Amino acid sequence: MFKKVLVAEDFGSINHGIAQILNERAKIEEIQQAQYCDEAYLKFRRACSDNSPFDLLITDLSFKESHRERKLVSGTQLIEAIRAIQPDIKIIIYSMEDRPGKVKSFFNDLGINGYICKGRYGLNELVQSVKEIYEDKTYISPQLESAMSKNNVFELKDYDLLLLKYLSDGLTQEEIGDCFKKNHISPNSISSIEKRLNKLKFNFKAKNAIHLVAMTKDLGLL
Repeated sequence: MFKKVLVAEDFGSINHGIAQILNERAKIEEIQQAQYCDEAYLKFRRACSDNSPFDLLITDLSFKESHRERKLVSGTQLIEAIRAIQPDIKIIIYSMEDRPGKVKSFFNDLGINGYICKGRYGLNELVQSVKEIYEDKTYISPQLESAMSKNNVFELKDYDLLLLKYLSDGLTQEEIGDCFKKNHISPNSISSIEKRLNKLKFNFKAKNAIHLVAMTKDLGLL
């Protein structure tokens, strides 16, 4: 089992709850807590300099603002900073975020090992995830895993994302075509853009372009 765990969570009660349940049920020897990303990063650096690195990081995504000046303001920034120094550290995100597309991006872009949704069963799932991740498996909260397996999380190309971004900004297809031409992005003809939008609407079962933009935002893809 993991011997040394760093927990980054801004609410003290949740922070202590995580530490207590991991100590009691996962039998983890050392658990250090931090309520700010900068504080967590300093503890991580100190552990590295002492030749006693952490095996696992458990972090929230969002942290409340503080009167103190902050360099790292989010869980994603903390993960990136820590992974730059210790690439092999295991990481679990414990958060309220439940959009399948967004969660999928954390696995793809940040290389996390587990994702737990805060909620009624969150702490129980956290214990289970720690055990499975220790065995080099990945873990996703069951309700999220179910949603992500229903083929409603689509891989969007950079072209699609830019097209949807322009649509969400209120640009017409003609204006989008002009922007693509100026930036040497192809295809940029009106017919090509219309065909791509029709395909996206079909994939997402969207009624129109406005509905398409709303759906991709809800899924955390845009």
